[in-house]
Amino acid sequence: MSHVDPWPLVVEDARHYPSPHNSQPIKLRPVDDRTAELYYDLDLGLPAESFGIPFGHVCAGVFLESLRTVAEGLGYTVAESLDHREMDFDSADRLHSLGTVTLTPRAVSDAARERLELFRSRRTSRRPYDARLVPDDVVVGAAAVADAAGHTFRTTADRRIVRRLVHINQATLFSDLRNDAVYGEIMTWLRFSKDDARERADGLSAEAMLMPGGLLRFAMSHRGLWDAPVVGGAIRWMYLNTMRGVRQLGWLEGPFAGPADYIEAGRTFMRLWLELTAHGVRLHPFGTVITNPGSHLAFAQAVAADEGTGRMAWMLFRFGYSKTPPVAHRRPAASMLIGATA
Repeated sequence: MSHVDPWPLVVEDARHYPSPHNSQPIKLRPVDDRTAELYYDLDLGLPAESFGIPFGHVCAGVFLESLRTVAEGLGYTVAESLDHREMDFDSADRLHSLGTVTLTPRAVSDAARERLELFRSRRTSRRPYDARLVPDDVVVGAAAVADAAGHTFRTTADRRIVRRLVHINQATLFSDLRNDAVYGEIMTWLRFSKDDARERADGLSAEAMLMPGGLLRFAMSHRGLWDAPVVGGAIRWMYLNTMRGVRQLGWLEGPFAGPADYIEAGRTFMRLWLELTAHGVRLHPFGTVITNPGSHLAFAQAVAADEGTGRMAWMLFRFGYSKTPPVAHRRPAASMLIGATA
């Protein structure tokens, strides 16, 4: 029987994990055909945001849950030996070690196959939603997933609160544009044309954001105009237009005091996302509301979030039903495997 290296096969699916700004910072260095070293590429991180560094470990948790889902669907269990050191974005070594992961062959269950198909069908939807409320039993199921991990999933369909949070999300973008470091990060990851998005296979494409590429390029390159009465108002209207039909928002609260917590938070979010995907529910994270200090405070006050003593409301997102969103490009599997031939 021929010996098969599982890493290219597993990574071919696992590379579709969601990451902030679609930056895809997780790297694997196979040690052999079963074990790989896991890294976070600091050059692909987002340290300018207030909580940008903690969300590096959240992203790692999202990836680890994605890896487990893919591996089990392809016939492997995953064992982890994790390194919970804080990330130092000033380090000369740009690959921050996250530990090692090991694959062991196993029989594939029907449930594992189904979960892998859910992962393959999962997409972030920035499209307008159709204003249908997600049924209570689906929300209860998602809440049970969060509760099993020690987190709390809370939601609101109160029109006043939803409107308030959507406007906080909008205002966050305007606020971030005034922060030179955050603005620089945003511009690094924007892809203004379909060709650029396809060729670079990362970042936030204008198509996925439902904005004409030329208009988005002009608006982002002339951020001073966002405060102008007419132009600023037009940009605000265009942005809010993509939020049509939003009836429900959800957020997660739980332990968020250090890297181990951040990783578990990421796992929890991915599990919850797949649970919602199983019921045809789309979602779109409002990540910058969490990482912008002023916006985070306004959000936490608006929903009376349970924060303090190591807890935080660490994720906010809209969820519901929309048309199928465009596919977000991903870099090839070889680019994620250190030492692989591209």
